[in-house]
Amino acid sequence: MSVRSLNKVMLIGNLTRDPNLRYTPNSTAVASFGIATNRSWTPADGGDKQERVDFHNVVAWSKLAEICGQLLHKGDKVYVEGRIQTRDWKTEAGEERKVTEIVIDNMMLLSNRGGKFEGGAEGESEEEMPSAPAKSAPKKAVPAEAGEVEDVSDDIPF
Repeated sequence: MSVRSLNKVMLIGNLTRDPNLRYTPNSTAVASFGIATNRSWTPADGGDKQERVDFHNVVAWSKLAEICGQLLHKGDKVYVEGRIQTRDWKTEAGEERKVTEIVIDNMMLLSNRGGKFEGGAEGESEEEMPSAPAKSAPKKAVPAEAGEVEDVSDDIPF
C-alpha cells in the first residue's frame, strides 16, 4: 500500500538581502536569497502582544533564478512557492554542516523597491488597494501563431 506525502511551501514575506545569482560549472543559474516572515499573537492569559520573525533561506534554479536575480531587491515583498529541503555537507576543515532551505518553482513580486503594490495604480499604496479587486472579463483564446501569450496571473492560489 502506497502512502502519498506532500512537501509544499508557500511564503509571503520581505527579502532580507539581494539575490546572489551564480552559475554552476555546467552553466545552470542558481539564485539564493533570504525571506523574513512575521506573525503576531496575544497570549490566552491576556498578556502583551507577542511578535516573532522567521528567516527562510530560498533557492531558485535555471530561468527562475535569472528572473529572481533581475527583479528582486532587498526589502521587496514577494510570494514564493516550492518545497523544503535539507542538505548536509562537510567543510574543508571536516566540520559537519546542515542547512534547510526552500527550493522554489514559482515566484511573484508583490511590491517594488518603493514598497508600493506592484499591481496597483500609480500612486496607490498597498493599503489603499481594494480588498477584493474586480475580476476582468475572461480572455479569449488566441492561437499560438498570433504571437500573444495568455495572462495567467489570475491563477495565484490566494
